[in-house]
Amino acid sequence: MDSNKRTDVNELGEFGLIDHLTENIVLQQSTSIKGIGDDAAVIDSGDHYTLVTTDMLVEGIHFDLAYTPLKHLGYKSVVVNLSDIYAMNGIPEQITVALAISNRYSVEALEELYSGMLLACEFYGVDLVGGDTTSSPRGMTISITAIGRCEKGAVSLRSGSRPGDILCVTGNLGAAYLGLQILEREKSVYSESPQIQPELEGFEYLIERILKPEARKDAVLYFEKNNIIPTSMIDVSDGLASEIIHLCKQSGNGALIEEGKVPIHPMTEQTAIQFNLDPITCALHGGEDYELLFTVNPSDFEAIRYMPDVFVIGEMTEAKAGIRLVTTGGQTHSISAQGWNHFKS
Repeated sequence: MDSNKRTDVNELGEFGLIDHLTENIVLQQSTSIKGIGDDAAVIDSGDHYTLVTTDMLVEGIHFDLAYTPLKHLGYKSVVVNLSDIYAMNGIPEQITVALAISNRYSVEALEELYSGMLLACEFYGVDLVGGDTTSSPRGMTISITAIGRCEKGAVSLRSGSRPGDILCVTGNLGAAYLGLQILEREKSVYSESPQIQPELEGFEYLIERILKPEARKDAVLYFEKNNIIPTSMIDVSDGLASEIIHLCKQSGNGALIEEGKVPIHPMTEQTAIQFNLDPITCALHGGEDYELLFTVNPSDFEAIRYMPDVFVIGEMTEAKAGIRLVTTGGQTHSISAQGWNHFKS
């Protein structure tokens, strides 16, 4: 390695950096079934697989306390990790919490943060079993590790889809992104005119989607009850386009998405228009929805048809066909990732 060479991480982006730093990693333990490159690591624990994932939230990058209540932040910090376990078709069971805080945080503030974490643990049936707390020169950093389990033969990796598989997504997309736009707008207004009260009425759904998201435990329970094992799955944290590209890259496939079938909440659509944004662009590139994007074999179509809050949005194709979006006007466009970049200044 050239010691004089300096490459800015922005040149690679988050996923390019991960690929670069991990390209020479070789798994040495026979129990390490799946390492870096999926929503969670897969470890052989004898009669089942153990799933492990870690996510970090940094003040000023992932959250802004100007409009994020600490209890909501605690809840969200747990949920975003549990979502990764569900994206492997597993059930989370424990978490650990590592926290770095500056001296501007009081004990009462941290009690509020932890009350949100414990509320999420209670709701999802997860135990908080350990962690670490240390000081920070400024702000707050939250790092949570989630541990779950999955029966052998039931794990859903990003790499399992085949051409012809049906592409589905839970819930609706783009709402969290629009919720963030509203909060940022009101923060800007407040900074210029503190006497003006925030105008949040009517946007409650969108704001809740960004401040207090939920993970799709219900989908994984439906899969188990109906003997469905998704051929591939990923959670939608960086935008639908980015996640589709991940599935295609890992599986060696292409994909065809129909714009008219991508689920968008009416409030998302209305608010996007107010912000002079295209609703489908918000759905494709917004991020932080924490829905599940998954593929199933066509033989499971009947069971998926009756699955609550799930939408068939397209199908997997041969890789040579590319990753494409068919618009409501009948035009076909290539899909590229323009989602959240954690390294942008």
